Amino acid sequence: MKAAVYNRGDVQIKDIDKPVPKDNEVLVRIYATTVCAADWRMRKADPFIARFMNGLWGPKKIRILGMEFAGKVESVGKAVTRFGEGDQVFGSTGFKFGAHAEYACLPEDALLAIKPVNMTFEEAAAVLFGGVSALHFLRKAKIQAGQKVLIYGASGSVGIFALQLAKHFGAHVTGVCSTANLDLVKSLGADEVVDYTKEDFSKAGRVYDIVFDTVGKSGFSRSLKSLKRGGSYVLVGGSGRMSSILGVILRGVWVSLTGAAKVVSGVARVAAGDQSFLKGLIEAGKLRTVIDRRYSLDEIAEAHRHAEAGHKKGHVVIVLEQTSR
Repeated sequence: MKAAVYNRGDVQIKDIDKPVPKDNEVLVRIYATTVCAADWRMRKADPFIARFMNGLWGPKKIRILGMEFAGKVESVGKAVTRFGEGDQVFGSTGFKFGAHAEYACLPEDALLAIKPVNMTFEEAAAVLFGGVSALHFLRKAKIQAGQKVLIYGASGSVGIFALQLAKHFGAHVTGVCSTANLDLVKSLGADEVVDYTKEDFSKAGRVYDIVFDTVGKSGFSRSLKSLKRGGSYVLVGGSGRMSSILGVILRGVWVSLTGAAKVVSGVARVAAGDQSFLKGLIEAGKLRTVIDRRYSLDEIAEAHRHAEAGHKKGHVVIVLEQTSR
């Protein structure tokens, strides 16, 4: 099978052995996958965490990136009961990666489910990285109906889900984005939008219960200035460098001790029922993905460059199998 194999920052298409499912595994033919922030950061071996996970001098175990996908079940192990051949599914490999390939094997109890009926494979492939991340951090911030929430980077892959989920939970949402993305953010349900190229959100005099920064560019001081006392500053994005991570931790401890705010950061974790919850909202028409650009597997290096540039709208999708649904 074809797969995008990376080594020391370079990604190349190679022919490798097609995986064979174990008794408890499902073999999925991947129709679509994505290039998300975790992919290009791991490829660069920068930030520090990516180096630590994957070896200081180059890849040790993870050679194929890709965290989320949609496709069809090709075969199942003899102990599998949840899925059958031909099932249309969407899922995530998490930090095991491996979705930038024509096939992938996953345990039956992995983050895998029948694809939403009202989504194409390409749309469904782009759900779980942003959706799970946004859901995890909004819950950690203890979002409640009636709160005022600011989403910085509202047009990115995490931001579009954070915005839509915050609205679902009953919040009044302000989305921060560039001029080119104002209409998109409004269409996703934002009550107010701020064009960061023309306005500094922290100088408008507005106060929020939650400031959710998906790109690490809101600024610690500016965000705290815009938070009500005891509010939550959610920091998902950032350079990922060790100095930046330590800085967030130290400042977070300080503001928490003073009671000024609660800093919410770290790595998103999947809770039981998260995938089912997101799928339910999708099929109810309350949640959607946004696809910025589509690439073939052969064009994956270009897809990495575009995603890494930091100006995409929603998701960068890799299409491996052309299909109408």
